[in-house]
Amino acid sequence: MDKKDVARLLDQIAAFLELKGDNPFRIRAYQTAARAVSAYTGDLKRASDTGELAELKGVGPGTSEIIREVLATGSAQVLNQLRSEIPPGLVEMMGISGLGVAKIQQIHENLGIDSLAELEAAARDGRLARLPRFGPKTAQKILRSLAFLRRSIDYRLFHHARNESERFAKALSELSGVVNVTTAGSVRRRHELIRDLDFVVQTDKPGYELADRLGNLVGVHEFEGKAPGAFTLRFTSDTVADVYICSAATRGFELMWATGSQSHLNGLQARATTLGLEWASEGLRKGDEMIPCATEEAVYQALQMQFIPPELREGTGEIEAAVAYQIPALVTAKDIQGFIHCHTNYSDGTSTVAEWAEAALAAGYRYVGITDHSAAATYAGGLFMDSIGEQHAEIDNVNRSVSGVRVLKGVEVDILESGALDYDADTRSQFEFVIASVHNRFGQSRSEMTDRILRAMDDPTMAILGHPTGRLLLSREPYPMDLDAIFEKALDRNIAIEINAHPQRLDLDWRHVRRAADMGIVISIGADAHNTAGMSNLDLGIGIARKGWLTADQILNTRPLEGFLEFANRRVVN
Repeated sequence: MDKKDVARLLDQIAAFLELKGDNPFRIRAYQTAARAVSAYTGDLKRASDTGELAELKGVGPGTSEIIREVLATGSAQVLNQLRSEIPPGLVEMMGISGLGVAKIQQIHENLGIDSLAELEAAARDGRLARLPRFGPKTAQKILRSLAFLRRSIDYRLFHHARNESERFAKALSELSGVVNVTTAGSVRRRHELIRDLDFVVQTDKPGYELADRLGNLVGVHEFEGKAPGAFTLRFTSDTVADVYICSAATRGFELMWATGSQSHLNGLQARATTLGLEWASEGLRKGDEMIPCATEEAVYQALQMQFIPPELREGTGEIEAAVAYQIPALVTAKDIQGFIHCHTNYSDGTSTVAEWAEAALAAGYRYVGITDHSAAATYAGGLFMDSIGEQHAEIDNVNRSVSGVRVLKGVEVDILESGALDYDADTRSQFEFVIASVHNRFGQSRSEMTDRILRAMDDPTMAILGHPTGRLLLSREPYPMDLDAIFEKALDRNIAIEINAHPQRLDLDWRHVRRAADMGIVISIGADAHNTAGMSNLDLGIGIARKGWLTADQILNTRPLEGFLEFANRRVVN
């Protein structure tokens, strides 16, 4: 388990204690320890072994002992005890917007409700609305939150799942007899939300020998065989992992099968049938002869089609394109020349202009676009007029002192409720490029939100529409809007649509990315990073671009500096 798993477990203990009505100081001790563990930059296991953990601010003797237990066993006895005392449905209710501990306790004590299903029934039949401090509006809001929670409760964000899969793959690779471990499934296909993990393990020993070791991995509390050579592991962190064991001769076919998607596999099977091949559980067969499938490339070659990158394997036309050898050369990290959409300590970021310049230079970018929030974003410390001149002077100084990378004077302006952009036109013209984004009034109707954004896109200073649908994965739905109308206006006004690469956004959705790019709309990939550590966000955006079938020439910040600035300043006004 890593520090995120440990912190999550500490937060779970705090949540159970809070629902139990335990001592507030004890609850706060676990919450504080969870924050301390999350922020710790060192090796948590080493700190525990050496005793340094006890010296970490926010970690007391009691929580330090719990952390050691979790690192050693993957669980904590106190949490197991609390789980036996408190209905798990009450903890699940804490994920519902508008329900705090006091209201959950009120619901439980007055209505005897201890599950999400019972809560939904009470919200529908009026019992919930009749409770003091609730009412019909609260009941309706809880119903909407329940529907969203049900769709997301079994999922985790891609970057969390990827990090977890990397740790588990390392643990698998250290088992005796393992030759190669590859992450498969939806992580390999780079889905934005992940339900479970999948791994293909190549071994030089019979599968049953390795199986004996899988169930003994740290943190595994359930272990079962699904089929010969296939196993499911359930961890105390609630993660589910499917492990498929193969030999060198079948690795390519097994990896393709474990990567999916089911729609893609159905298409491949149909292709095999067309060619007179049998799609068997152990691989491709021609008559009585097995076709060598040691690599995925060999499988596609046998099917007389182009190799299909994992990101495209969603059953959305990739089979037909591969048969015609028309899979495009997808964008890669090496294609990106400019790192854009990042915040400094002038608004809600923590890195300075100079730190951004040095980090961008070290990463090999040719330019970095600073885009602090505008004045209307008071919640994010937006730039007031006197700060703009100060920031621009600092950018000029950095550009004089750091060679090899250019710092651009950008801004992320709020799209106001009226559809106007924050600042006046003269102020916006002081910036080299403008990203415009919606940051409030999400409750507008579909027509109101659409009209608001369309009016903003009439402004000639707007170059990029930031995080266009406003979604926050696992916590907020996209706001209602006519995306087709937005796309048409972006094409007409020559405005780029952003793939916002923040791990909680990944907005625009990859399904819409392809449609926008096919229309001819330019796509930008913005990191929405608030410190230099957030530079890794860009890789997440590249994954979404690849899932949207994008090539380098369809993306704004693959252009050299001159091309980027030319686009940013070439506005269409009708």
